[in-house]
Amino acid sequence: MSAPVFTTLGCRLNAYETEAMKDLAQQAGVANAHVVNTCAVTAEAVRKARQEIRRIARENPGATIIVTGCAAQTEPETFAAMPEVARVIGNHEKMQAETWKGLAPDLIGETERVQVDDILSVKETAGHLIDGFGTRARAYVQVQNGCDHRCTFCIIPYGRGNSRSVPAGVVVEQVKRLIGAGYNEVVLTGVDLTSWGADLPAEPKLGDLVRRILKLVPDLPRLRISSIDSVEADPALIEAIAAEPRLMPHLHLSLQAGDDMILKRMKRRHLRDDAIRFCEDMRKARPDLIYGADIIAGFPTETEEMFANTLAMVKDCGLTWLHVFPYSPRKGTPAARMPQVAKPLIKERAARLRSLGEELAVAHLAAQIGRQHQVLMENPRMGRTEQFTEVSFAQDQPVGAIVPARIAGHDGAQLTAA
Repeated sequence: MSAPVFTTLGCRLNAYETEAMKDLAQQAGVANAHVVNTCAVTAEAVRKARQEIRRIARENPGATIIVTGCAAQTEPETFAAMPEVARVIGNHEKMQAETWKGLAPDLIGETERVQVDDILSVKETAGHLIDGFGTRARAYVQVQNGCDHRCTFCIIPYGRGNSRSVPAGVVVEQVKRLIGAGYNEVVLTGVDLTSWGADLPAEPKLGDLVRRILKLVPDLPRLRISSIDSVEADPALIEAIAAEPRLMPHLHLSLQAGDDMILKRMKRRHLRDDAIRFCEDMRKARPDLIYGADIIAGFPTETEEMFANTLAMVKDCGLTWLHVFPYSPRKGTPAARMPQVAKPLIKERAARLRSLGEELAVAHLAAQIGRQHQVLMENPRMGRTEQFTEVSFAQDQPVGAIVPARIAGHDGAQLTAA
C-alpha cells in the first residue's frame, strides 16, 4: 500500500494546509489515494482543478481521487458529479483527524462521499500547526484563516469561512520551534492577515502579534508578513514596520483597483488616495520599503478612464511587484450580476498592467546595482534580499544561510551578485 499523493493548487495557505493533511493522512493510515487541494479564487482556477483531476485519473487508472480545498467547499456538486472523484471534503473537514480516520485503511465503509458542511459556522482555526513548512531557508506560519469582508468579486469567504485567529502564545511557541530547527526567516500568513486578533479576547491587532514575536524570539533573524489590507494596518504594525530592522521591508498590498467608483463597486474599504497616502507615509518611515500588490483588470463597468486611473495609481503608489488578475465572474457573487467588460478587453488590460509591472520591476533591479544586501539562500545559487528580490550567485552558497552580497547587475528578472 502506497502513501497518498497530494496535489496543491492555488495559494501559499493551501500549500501549508497540504502539509498538515499529509500528517493527518499518515497518522490515519490512508493509502492508495490522490488528494487534490483546490483553489476557487477565479473561474479559471476551478477549471484547472477539474483538468488536473482528469489528468490524474487518466495517468492513474483506478486511482481513488479525493478533492478538497476552496473549490470543493464552494462547488461540492461540481466535483461530486465527476466520475473520477471518490470523495469531496470541505475546508474545515480536511483539517480534522476524524475525517482522515474515516478514509482509512482503504476507503471502504460508511463514510459519506461528500463531506462539506457550512464553513461560515466554523468559529476556530484548525489546531494543526506545521513545524518547518516551506523551503529549508524560510518557514510559513498560518496565524489566521477566513475573512469577514464581502468584496463583491470574491468567493473566498464562502470557501474559507469567517475570520479566525491563532492565539499569540501558540504562534510565538511555533516560531521558537522553527528558529530552534534552524530557520532564519519566518513568514506570517493568512487569508485576511490584518484582521488577526479581532475574534480573540481583548481584540489584539496584528501589530501586537508582530511586536510580541520580535520581543519574545530575540534570535529570530528575519520576520516577514504576507499580503495585508493597508486600510486595516494598525498603529503598532506601522510602527513595527518603520522601526524594526528584523521585520522585512516588503509589503504585498490588497489594492485591487485605482479608481474610486470601481473600488466602491468592489465594496473595498479604501479609496485611491488612501492607498497612495499609505504607501507614501510608510516609505517616508522606512525608505527601503518595497511594495507588491494584487490588481484586478477588467472589473465589471470598468471604462478606459477608470482603468487609466488604476495604471496611474500603480505609479503613484510606487509599486514594484504586480500580481495581476484578469477579472472572471464567480457565480453567487454580486459582481457577477453587474454589466461585464468584454473578455478580449479584459485580456488586453491585464497585459498592459503586466507590461507596466515588468517595467517597474526592471527599474527596481537596476536601482540595486552597487548596493549591499543580506541574501537568504533558497538554493545553492539563488537567494532573496530583504525586499524579496531574487539574487543569483556564480558560486554555491550554504542553503538557509544569510549571505552578504554586493549587487553587480541584473538579467531583467534576477539580480546578480558580484
